[in-house]
Amino acid sequence: MRSKKTAANKSAKKPARPKAKVKAVKAKAVTARPARKVAAKALARPRPVGVATWEPPPLDALHKVRSERNGALFDAMVLAAVADGEVSELEKQALFARVVERPEFEGMRGEDLTALIESSIYRLSHTRQMDAVLESLRRRLPEHRERLVAFGLASAIALADQSASREELGLLKKLQLGLGISEEEVAKVFETIEEGHSLAEALGEPKERLFAEVMVLASTADGKLEQAGADAMVETLAGDPVFGEVDAPTAQAYLRDAYKNLLLEGMGGRLSVLAAGLTTHRQRLKAFSLAARVADAAQDVPSKRTRHVLELLQATFGLADDEVARAHLSN
Repeated sequence: MRSKKTAANKSAKKPARPKAKVKAVKAKAVTARPARKVAAKALARPRPVGVATWEPPPLDALHKVRSERNGALFDAMVLAAVADGEVSELEKQALFARVVERPEFEGMRGEDLTALIESSIYRLSHTRQMDAVLESLRRRLPEHRERLVAFGLASAIALADQSASREELGLLKKLQLGLGISEEEVAKVFETIEEGHSLAEALGEPKERLFAEVMVLASTADGKLEQAGADAMVETLAGDPVFGEVDAPTAQAYLRDAYKNLLLEGMGGRLSVLAAGLTTHRQRLKAFSLAARVADAAQDVPSKRTRHVLELLQATFGLADDEVARAHLSN
């Protein structure tokens, strides 16, 4: 009898905790954790890309996004060029100069440029209402930074001869209001154009976003993201002081955008952005160190493609060989 009673006790199940109480306990546990631990856990969930809940869309979908975005950017420039009824030679030169300058148009051939201009002119000539044009721009440029790029390009065309007409200024005001550009951003764009600088100085990039991007470049050099590289990025985002003010959703957005930009703009375009955004030697050395950390974590001996990406970063940032060697050793 004693043995039967023991067996019965062992087989008896413990009463289940009420579901509502379980949820409450879990919620309390999450809110009690440090922000960085929550960020690390959120990013570390197993996914095909190993980093976040976001998964890269098909390449053809990204090409469609790029085509629509570039079409919208050209629409903004063409609107500014024809605002006063004529396109001056200076405005044509400004349009081509800005296309060459911007990484969004990296790899575009002459015939592609001509086709985009003709497409913009046709599209705008069949749209009579400015409200419809602005709605189309907002749809094709969902992110604020893209809208700021469109406004900057339009401003560069309108101010190409240093004296915008009343019609051109009126158009820029409509673009500002329609795209949600602040007065501070407008002032920065105008100042940059009047001083003859690149729009990159007015648009800028958060340094943390660029630091995240160099890690993505290094970790995807072979065309895929290994789990070890993903883990290294997660640990860096959660623990490195340069990301101390970045929360989990923002970190996910940085990685997502870096992957998308690489596919859309190519390595050359993104290296140009990194060079323009990371201007001090200290920033560039830190960026390379982050890239080297991820590359070294992903593979005991970095592949030929990974080494090539690191060499491109070294050349872009102007780093000496001994600085590169110390960066690898410090990881």
